[in-house]
Amino acid sequence: QVQLVDSGGGLVQAGGSLRLTCEASGSIWSISTMGWYRQAPGKQRELVADVNNRGITNYADSVKDRFTISRDNAKTTKVYLQMDSLKPEDTAVYYCNAASIHYGRNYWGQGTQVTVSS
Repeated sequence: QVQLVDSGGGLVQAGGSLRLTCEASGSIWSISTMGWYRQAPGKQRELVADVNNRGITNYADSVKDRFTISRDNAKTTKVYLQMDSLKPEDTAVYYCNAASIHYGRNYWGQGTQVTVSS
């Protein structure tokens, strides 16, 4: 199984930056894709960005050119989300996600709150 711990959220003014970090442990060999999702109050959880084992990235249209996802597979599996030019509409709880083809399931971090003030 896989455990995820995400961190790095906070309060920032519009136009500012934050960097989220997610660290995976456990059966990290089984992870294919890692990514970030977010959920704003009263809205469904949505994909922000993800990156697969070959380094291919995918972004939601709303964050393209502002957010950058990266992955470190050196010793542990970490995934980062650099968020620049933040907007109030980026306010949400951000969740790290890891997809395991071997186990046929997704794993989730506990979530980290990002609040962007106008």
